Amino acid sequence: MDNNEEVDIIELENEDGETLRLCVERYFFYNGDEYVLLSDDCGDGDHDEISHYVMKIQPIEGEDGEDMEEFVPVDEDLMDQLIQVVETTFEEDED
Repeated sequence: MDNNEEVDIIELENEDGETLRLCVERYFFYNGDEYVLLSDDCGDGDHDEISHYVMKIQPIEGEDGEDMEEFVPVDEDLMDQLIQVVETTFEEDED
């Protein structure tokens, strides 16, 4: 991640009820749906190993009528396909 870029940070709750602080790495589309690649490496240097997550973007309307995004987990079969898409896209971007 470029140190000059502003980092979008979100907080989600995992299945154990713990809060995860995640950074948006990139948005991408697959089969007409929008997804996001998230990382637990937000530049704070607290991680020995970096974890990545892929979630589907679900547009929702907020209480005040404002357009918002909800991050929805995807099933394991789709996750495998999305990981391949992300890896291929990153390789192409680095060239």
